[in-house]
Amino acid sequence: MEKLYLYNTLTRKKEVFKPIKKAGVGMYSCGPTVYSYPTIGNMRTYVFSDLLKRVLLYNGFKVKHVMNVTDVGHLTSDRDEGEDKMEIAARKEHKTAREIANFYFSVFKEDMNKLGIISPNLWPKATGHIKEQIELIKKLEKKGYTYRTSDGIYFNAGKFKRYAQFAKLNVEHLEAGKRVGVGEKKHKTDFALWKFSQSDSKRQQEWPAFGSVGYPGWHIECSAMSMKYLGEHFDIHTGGEDHVPVHHTNEIAQSESATGKKFVNYWLHGAFLTFDGEKVSKSKGGLYTLSELEEQGYKPEHFRYLCLLTHYRKPLDFSFEHLDAAKNAYEKVKRKILELKKQKHKGSDGTKSYEKEFLSAVNDDLNLPLGVQVFLKVLNDDSFDARKKLALLEGFDAVLGLGIKGMKEEKTKITADVRGLVDEREQARKQGEWVKADLLRKKISDQGYSVEDTSSGPLLKKG
Repeated sequence: MEKLYLYNTLTRKKEVFKPIKKAGVGMYSCGPTVYSYPTIGNMRTYVFSDLLKRVLLYNGFKVKHVMNVTDVGHLTSDRDEGEDKMEIAARKEHKTAREIANFYFSVFKEDMNKLGIISPNLWPKATGHIKEQIELIKKLEKKGYTYRTSDGIYFNAGKFKRYAQFAKLNVEHLEAGKRVGVGEKKHKTDFALWKFSQSDSKRQQEWPAFGSVGYPGWHIECSAMSMKYLGEHFDIHTGGEDHVPVHHTNEIAQSESATGKKFVNYWLHGAFLTFDGEKVSKSKGGLYTLSELEEQGYKPEHFRYLCLLTHYRKPLDFSFEHLDAAKNAYEKVKRKILELKKQKHKGSDGTKSYEKEFLSAVNDDLNLPLGVQVFLKVLNDDSFDARKKLALLEGFDAVLGLGIKGMKEEKTKITADVRGLVDEREQARKQGEWVKADLLRKKISDQGYSVEDTSSGPLLKKG
């Protein structure tokens, strides 16, 4: 079996993947904070984690995948500043925090489904695991890793000597948190495990603990839930690259302090979706949602195909020119697949050599751009036996997730006038009257249709 290499943020190098247990792989992905619509920037991260899981499955591994849902405790700054995002959204929309969470979680799951992302095995919610978070904080308390301030229980990062290693932080140049004064916070890198509710404001989500009433910080939920479902030491943790310096650094610190064990073997991070070189995020207003792209005539498959064309560790610069190119490429693939499904010609069998080439690509730290090239090479190999070619492409699609098996001809309602123009144009082409054929194509386009010339005749589409 071809070895699977993954780039491990922990060591800053590609390593051969070796699971802790032969029985299966434990994988945790930082999930959504469900306070607003997910952007395509958010969804790029989840396409990346989906591709990782698909590659693991393609290699024969069984995967237990856990993705959390943050429905409490995520402040407007990762460094314990501002309000809880859920509380802000509830107040803004005049709804309960639970209503906000349920609505935006359903939107997130719908977008995942549209993009062909395989659902995780478990969706634990932060509000459903308050007990586990409190127990983990108490464990840290007993071991002397916490201290109390006027507004919460904090983790003492100074006692975890390896704190700066994961993100290669220069601690001396970090700014102190503003929510708690420097006089109360012992170190610049200390972070909140539990926040006390303020007496002058009423929160919708709060729980009695530590002699007061409050709510968990964002970081503690991931440690508590990942270890509950995957154990104190598991294989893979994924997220966006913005999680490295704060969220994942804090996860490692609190988890390893509590257990005395290595937390995770392989950390994988996806790069940003950018627009004009700037990161796209919900907190900055976002760029587009998947639904907004659909309203402009794009399909979720077009965005997924766009994601496949850039390596997950490289920024993906979004533009409609790039999305149009991905759309055209995807639609071309679809047309060829539909034609292939009709073919019955016999030919050579390049399955083994192409399988080896594809596996080598995707096992080299998820090199999907190269994997797509191999896919297209097979698709365009006219000497390949039709049925065997289709079976191989469907096998590759277990990784790519383009939905080849479900591809069908789209029925387009055509008016008699447009059908007449198509027939007239086809006759002009047969007679070599190319100028007339181009003029007829323009008339067809003016009617709101596009026509493509294929080996089996003209293909008409709406739009």
